[in-house]
Amino acid sequence: MSDKCTKFTPIPTNIITGFLGVGKTSAILHLLKTKPANERWAVLVNEFGEIGVDGSLFEGQYSEKQGVFIREVPGGCMCCAASLPMQIALNLLLSRAKPDRLLIEPTGLGHPKEVLQVLSGEHYQEILALHKTLTLVDARKLLDDRYTTHATFNQQIEMADIVIGNKLDLYQDEDYARLTAYVKKYGQPHAKVIFSQKGKIKLTELKGAISNQILTSHHHHHMNVEKRPMASDLPIPKCGFIKAINEGEGFISVGWRFSSDKVFNYSKLFTFLKRLSVERMKAVFITDKGIFGYNLTADSLNEVPMKSCLESRIEIISELLNDSLETQLIGCTSK
Repeated sequence: MSDKCTKFTPIPTNIITGFLGVGKTSAILHLLKTKPANERWAVLVNEFGEIGVDGSLFEGQYSEKQGVFIREVPGGCMCCAASLPMQIALNLLLSRAKPDRLLIEPTGLGHPKEVLQVLSGEHYQEILALHKTLTLVDARKLLDDRYTTHATFNQQIEMADIVIGNKLDLYQDEDYARLTAYVKKYGQPHAKVIFSQKGKIKLTELKGAISNQILTSHHHHHMNVEKRPMASDLPIPKCGFIKAINEGEGFISVGWRFSSDKVFNYSKLFTFLKRLSVERMKAVFITDKGIFGYNLTADSLNEVPMKSCLESRIEIISELLNDSLETQLIGCTSK
């Protein structure tokens, strides 16, 4: 972002959206690898659960010294509650980062068109330059009516300038044609369809103005959000952990924060995570073998070593809540 008083350049801004477990975070991490060394980038990430894990995953791999600035908005759709959580977080992030580019990752269960309306509102018109909106899709899910009948899944496709068929290494030949046809039927007339593996997207795909068509009025019913502190901000009690549950859009999120003196047994923890049968899991853990970030989808459990984290955190999203998870997790701590 230009420091010159005589000419202010609006910040190029992209929304990168997609349903649960499609690879949004991996895509942003890959884009950060290709960030020009002389640029400062800001990432505003929204999570369905209250614990907040994505911020730790990003900060464990990129630092502000590398020109990467992160801020989280946990606790569900960040445009709800009169947009205040999103606007406060965004204003603080822009003030601190003074970025050359802004990436926004709404929760996979959020409302991306509502996020766009906030960004295109009067307050941000001279600050942000809305560039292409990218939606990641796992084309295999088009055979599952839990996805194709879900309003948020379809809204993400409807609003996209570019639809990215991610996880192409797992596709059958018919998956390519199925996604192209689905986007042609439900997407914008100009929408471009490309395919990617492990979220690898070229930096050039971010450039170009957003379509005016997707900025037309579109409203959903906002929940009455109770004004209370999020579990991500509360002090951890003497027991050494704090738990939070969130529910909406047909899914339940349960998450935990553990105090930094809780060290997990790596082998027990990995076995526990590997056996999880859930829609989605993200975590950062301090273990007796180092600090690791975890990402579980229906396809695989991925582990990445991390440089640091302040505490262990885990967020699980499923259609049903398993009451034994807390006991199992505590059993993974080192004795």
